[in-house]
This record gives sequence, structure tokens and C-alpha cells, in this order.
Amino acid sequence: MAQRQKSHQHKKRFGQNFLNNDRVIQQIVMAIQPQPDQHLVEIGPGEAALTRPLLEVVETLDIIEIDNDLIGPLTQKLGHYPAFNLHHTDALSFDYQQLQKDENDRLRVVGNLPYNISSPLLFHLMQYGDAIIDMHFMLQKEVVERITAEPGSKTYGRLSVMLQYACATEYLFTVGPENFTPPPKVDSAIIRLTPYPTKPHSAQSDSDLANLVRQSFSQKRKTLRNNLKGWLTDEDIEACDIRPSDRAETLSVADFVALSDRYSAKGAS
Repeated sequence: MAQRQKSHQHKKRFGQNFLNNDRVIQQIVMAIQPQPDQHLVEIGPGEAALTRPLLEVVETLDIIEIDNDLIGPLTQKLGHYPAFNLHHTDALSFDYQQLQKDENDRLRVVGNLPYNISSPLLFHLMQYGDAIIDMHFMLQKEVVERITAEPGSKTYGRLSVMLQYACATEYLFTVGPENFTPPPKVDSAIIRLTPYPTKPHSAQSDSDLANLVRQSFSQKRKTLRNNLKGWLTDEDIEACDIRPSDRAETLSVADFVALSDRYSAKGAS
């Protein structure tokens, strides 16, 4: 196992755990399969374990990094690559659409995402689905399991529904703690998210869907009848071929879209 020497002071507030295993890095690059003419975006390059092999292939790589102490070293090490474009900013508030060179330029996003911001960052990126071809992320294994969970499983929840509504999700492989410096206390995993050009089930209102899904899972042990009280009646729920006594974790994405459309129609009437 090839190891890399680290000199950066890792910061808990940024959730920094940097890859140190060349074999795993190569496995991730192979999963991404970057092509020279593609426009890649890397979130949180850390000490550039994944950045360098990407820069050696692609013609454009936009890099998003918030840590002041990494900007200088990254520029010094990698600034000579023609593809290198470093943005010193917060990935959670960044406008990814501004990276597009024109309306036909679509992005491929990659990154080893900090555990403490992974879910809000994923929801932020969903706003730019039309601008993104796919995303490959290293996340906490538990988060990847939640995203890819099937209805009825213990890990199925709001994150599962909303990301599966917007993207095809694929659990690629697991990465153990020993492959990071410092080693985290949990396993990580690589996921591929591919935004749908045309959603299999498209809601009348994405905002209504997001709000209804959040409300449906607000108290997981309660039934839809209880969680959606004031939103939908028993008759509304039954009109969607769903039982009011069901719990949110048993419903498919299509079921939530049906409930959302019913809610949207009531609001419009």
C-alpha cells in the first residue's frame, strides 16, 4: 500500500480526512473515467491526491477549496497545469452554473466530501442538475447507504427520496478508514449520481415535493395520516392508491410524486 507524507494541519471544522492510498485513488479515477474534452469540477481537493491525476487528463478542472492554508500549496504544486482553475470559496454557497463556458458545456463533479456538510452540499448541487452530467463522491458509507436505499429498508428516508427523484444512484465501492490521514472512525464509500435528463417521475412542483417529503418523514414512527394532517386528507391519500396508515419509509418515489401533485392541485384550486 503506497502511502503519502502529509504536512497539512488537518482541521476538524472542515471535516478533513485526506486519501493516502494510491491504489484507491486509481480505483476512483477509473470509476470516473475522465476524458480530455470534459469539464470537471473537484470539491475539496485537500492535498491533491485525486486532483493531480485528473489534471493530467482533462483540459479544464475547476477546483473548489475553502481552507486558506491549502490555497498556496495547491497553487504552488499544481498551478503549472493548463487545466488548473482554483476557486477559494465555500462549496455550500457556490454557483456552479457560472462555471459553464456556454449552454452546451456540462460539468462532471467529483470530490471527497467532508462528512459534516455532505447532505446539505448534495441538496445544494441538486439545484444545478441541468448543468451536471454526473457526480462521483466519497461519502460516509452510512450516507451512501441512505442515498441508495430501497423503500421499506431501515435506511430509507428523505435523502433517499429526494436524490433518487433527481438522479440515478449507484453505490460503487467501500473505502476503509486506514486509507485516510487522519483515519476517520467510520467506513467511507464511493457513489455515482447521474442527474436525469428527464425524470422518471416528475412532480408538478419540485418545491412542493421537497416540503411534502420533509413533512412525511418528520416523525418516522407516525403514519402518513398523522404526519400529513393539515396537508392531505385520508381521501386525498387514498386517491393516490396509498393507505393513510402507511409510513413514509414504505413509499416509492412515484408515490411521493403522486402525493405531492395532489397537494399542489389542492393549493391551486
